[in-house]
Amino acid sequence: MASFDLSLEELHEYRSGSAEPEGFDAFWSKTLQEAREYDLDARFEPVDTGLETVRVFDVTFAGYGGHPVKAWLTLPAAATEPVPLVVEFVGYGGGRGLPHEHLLWASTGRAHFIMDTRGQGSAWGGGGGTADPVGAGPAFPGFMTRGMDAPENYYYRRVFTDAVRAVEAARSHPSTDAARTVVLGASQGGGISIAVGGLVPDLVAVAPDVPFLCDFPRAVTLTDRHPYREIGLFLKTHRGRTQDALRTLSYFDGVHFASRGSAPALFSVALEDQTCPPSTVFAAFHAWAHDDRTIEVYDFNDHEGGGPYHEAAKMRWLRSYA
Repeated sequence: MASFDLSLEELHEYRSGSAEPEGFDAFWSKTLQEAREYDLDARFEPVDTGLETVRVFDVTFAGYGGHPVKAWLTLPAAATEPVPLVVEFVGYGGGRGLPHEHLLWASTGRAHFIMDTRGQGSAWGGGGGTADPVGAGPAFPGFMTRGMDAPENYYYRRVFTDAVRAVEAARSHPSTDAARTVVLGASQGGGISIAVGGLVPDLVAVAPDVPFLCDFPRAVTLTDRHPYREIGLFLKTHRGRTQDALRTLSYFDGVHFASRGSAPALFSVALEDQTCPPSTVFAAFHAWAHDDRTIEVYDFNDHEGGGPYHEAAKMRWLRSYA
């Protein structure tokens, strides 16, 4: 599929029309305050993986509602003092997988913490192991419309809270340098990293790749590819609920978290990406509050984005921050 969105020149000028909801900051402050009423209870169990160059820990910590969330922490085996920390969030449908799937960042001398996404982990990769014990009203299959009747009930309220708590859990390990924490991820993981970048004020860098969950009003009317299409199909059945749905989604729109981003950021975008349309990525990029922001553009790629080329770009970029 050739480019289908705005031209690159227009993308550089595009700004989102997504309206920030009233009480956005209060909503998230209250959400995180409630989550922190539960003991973080971060537990790190050593795992014998057969890998010689890294040490791996099976992690459990308390996320939203005190619910147990799983993760892996991978450390360079030779590290004798705290090392910079990379916290990673995964794409839609995936889970934390298996430890040997995630060796890049520990190979650069950093600690790597990869969070399971509650309720997911059964669509690709090595799977996940974190339940989502919260029920919801009627929803279209998938995760995008679960609890969409109100911001308090929406699925991503739980996920974004888990992600903030993941940073806190990762920082609690004595081998990680909390002062040099980076968050990153691709697709859904990129959207989560933008949210965390807006909710955690003392990160040193944020790197969202082809991020999902941005500029909802445009995304749901521009692409008919899943997962955004889940929202359209829900509203196709539940006629007349569009404005209520968009109000709920506005509390989770990456554009509004980006406007609170307080760390340097490296975005990536693919101009043939129909899953996360380029204009929605540029919307979050242009909203990013920190002056030190860069976007890598992959002209002829779909949702795979820059792939290994962008991994190399991130490694070069992060040398300046962590």
